[in-house]
Amino acid sequence: MEFKHIPVLLNETIDGLNINPNGIYVDGTIGGAGHSKKILEKLSTNGFLIGIDRDEEALNAAKQNLKEYKNFKLVHGNHDDIKTILEKIGINKVDGILLDLGVSSYQLDEKQRGFSYISDNKLDMRMDKQQKLSAYEVINQYKEEKLAEIIYEYGEERFAKKIAKNICIERNIKPIETTKQLADIIQKSVPLSKDGHPAKRTFQAIRIEVNNEIKPLYNTVLDCINCLKDNGRLCIITFHSLEDRAVKKAYIDAEGKCTCPKDLPYCVCGSKNLGKIINKKPIEATKEELNYNSRSKSAKLRIFEKKEKR
Repeated sequence: MEFKHIPVLLNETIDGLNINPNGIYVDGTIGGAGHSKKILEKLSTNGFLIGIDRDEEALNAAKQNLKEYKNFKLVHGNHDDIKTILEKIGINKVDGILLDLGVSSYQLDEKQRGFSYISDNKLDMRMDKQQKLSAYEVINQYKEEKLAEIIYEYGEERFAKKIAKNICIERNIKPIETTKQLADIIQKSVPLSKDGHPAKRTFQAIRIEVNNEIKPLYNTVLDCINCLKDNGRLCIITFHSLEDRAVKKAYIDAEGKCTCPKDLPYCVCGSKNLGKIINKKPIEATKEELNYNSRSKSAKLRIFEKKEKR
């Protein structure tokens, strides 16, 4: 299947990166390289792009889509390890970093990946096929209480306890092996509603757990900021309230706020200022973009600029 993915908030993100033609940039979630291609268009031959992705199919697609360029390097890895990845390449600081979080359109549409509830395929949901934990293990091995917690927290599903209970009842009869089996259990557990497919929130929650998308995010944001040069920009696109909350908190903490009494001659509270938040309110898709790209509906872009102390 062709790796199709319409880049969300493309122009807003490119503007937010404030690209230096001779700079070094990182796309930590390169996917089909929609954003990266636009970055490379802005770079001179002295500029350089590093594309990171957990999904090897995404990297193959990116390589094909960027074949007209030579000044880039693709890395199979996780953006949570950005400091280590850059150290291995021999790069200390970069001019800009982009993280387009969440699952790609390709991963949802490629039914065999097991991300979608509108199919009958093996439970998988791994962004990185080399990792051991898949949706199958989460659904069939996690305790009922843990399942309910994940579904409630990551899926914001108010029927989480009932869904978890019914999953455990069914898996005691026989293992839950396919997306259809799981979707059917969820459908029986949730009252009929006009709010989309009843399995949507639970599938999202299981995917987030499988790929550990939320827990490391706060530290990842701070690591990215620390990898920036002076005046470097970090652009992060989120699609989930928990993602956005983690990014927002990291940005606020990185910007720092002195809590010392105003009459003190100098700061003693230890507040560190790493830079400034460019947009206090997240940038969202325009009506025009919403008309041709429904995935942009929940997208939020937050931008941070690194500022070295002088």
